[in-house]
Amino acid sequence: MDDRENFLNTDDNIADGDTPVQNEDSSGTAAPADESVSADVSSAQQDKPQEQPDSPPPVQQKKYDDFMYQPIGFEQYERQNQAAAMEYAAKKEQHRRSFNERIIIFLLALIFAVTVGLAIFAVCWDVGRSGKSFESYTPPQNVVVYQQSKPASADSENYIGEDGRYTTEGIAATVRPSIVEIYTYSDPAHQTLMGTGSGVVISEDGYIVTNAHVLLSDGYHTIITSDDATYDAKIIGHDSKTDLAVIKVNGADLQPAVLGNSDEVSVGEQVMAIGNPAGLSGSVTDGIVSAVNRKIRADSTGFEMNCIQTNAAISPGNSGGALVNMYGQVIGITSSKYVSSSYEGLGFAITINDALPIIEELIGQGYISGRFRIGIQLIDMSSPYNIAGIEEELGFPLPEDFKGIYIAEISEDCDIANTELRPGDFITAINGKSIQTYDELYDTISSMYGAGDIVPASCARIDEDGNIHYFEIRFALMEDTSGEY
Repeated sequence: MDDRENFLNTDDNIADGDTPVQNEDSSGTAAPADESVSADVSSAQQDKPQEQPDSPPPVQQKKYDDFMYQPIGFEQYERQNQAAAMEYAAKKEQHRRSFNERIIIFLLALIFAVTVGLAIFAVCWDVGRSGKSFESYTPPQNVVVYQQSKPASADSENYIGEDGRYTTEGIAATVRPSIVEIYTYSDPAHQTLMGTGSGVVISEDGYIVTNAHVLLSDGYHTIITSDDATYDAKIIGHDSKTDLAVIKVNGADLQPAVLGNSDEVSVGEQVMAIGNPAGLSGSVTDGIVSAVNRKIRADSTGFEMNCIQTNAAISPGNSGGALVNMYGQVIGITSSKYVSSSYEGLGFAITINDALPIIEELIGQGYISGRFRIGIQLIDMSSPYNIAGIEEELGFPLPEDFKGIYIAEISEDCDIANTELRPGDFITAINGKSIQTYDELYDTISSMYGAGDIVPASCARIDEDGNIHYFEIRFALMEDTSGEY
């Protein structure tokens, strides 16, 4: 404190012989030195006239450094405190976890104990109850199941009633041996199966009638009879227009079916269909005649045939099978090509009276006489769907009110290929008669011309701008013995 009390003395105070005086406050403590000095200086200035000092009084420098007020050793102390706090928190967390784990273990043990107790109780209860149940148990009485054979009178002779009508069992027993299963292969080793169908044996020497779409003109065919005998068959002739064909096997002792008269068929008459749908040999379904003399067009050729409508199930595989009346007579050849794909229970069979002349001609010469061939593949305008297909082929819409038959392809081996007509053109008229459907084309030509005749036709070619260029052609009809047209 001496330094602090003395460093404020000036040269004037020392020269005058003044001694700094320390004042004490009422409490007896010494007053600060700077206050005493200030009072003395003031009184001296009042007593003496002010004099200009020769030089300013010297300024005393501080006798201490800043480091005296800086903390020493506190950083290490704080790190020690932080480490201690973290250690305490870790011990506290470990204690909390240990407590929680003990609670969980206790609860699991409690649940296990309750489960075991319930299980022991249930076993004891069941054992106690089983003793009482056994005491009240009564052995079952002997059960007698009766099985009998048909009466001795229920033989094949009784399948026919007094009016000559067969029962359904009689039809199955009588007609099934005349229905065969047909397998079509694309190779002589019979490795690649192309399809199956049915056939009706019509003669003892092995002629079998079926549908043309069941066969391949360049394929290989075998048949399986009702007694599982297998024979190779060859195509005698086929006609795609009517979807009828005849094949033959040699050296087989087959049972021919009896052909009836389809003109005698009545609506509501009971009938049965026999065939091999989906490869299920000898399937028999029954129904009634829903209608007669239905003019039905095949979905593949567009050719119209006279058919019997029935609700007896006719499915793929039934094709070429028999529609039989209850006298055991074949009155129709079933065909899936004439089955409606839009409605259930709507099947058709080609009437045997319409099929028989075609069958006889196929047996006699292998093809149908008078069949002609134009040599074109076409799309007609019989429906909006067909018209949309034509416009898609062209890539632009048809002119309004334009009518005709669109030519999709032309066979190079036919005379029409030598004319101006090209794929993408239209035939609009035959000998001046307008046409726009397949039926109109076929009926017009067949009513006036035959194989080898020259047919005049009006044609049209349409460009993308809708401009129509009309021109005339003349072509010879080709005789068709292939059965494909």
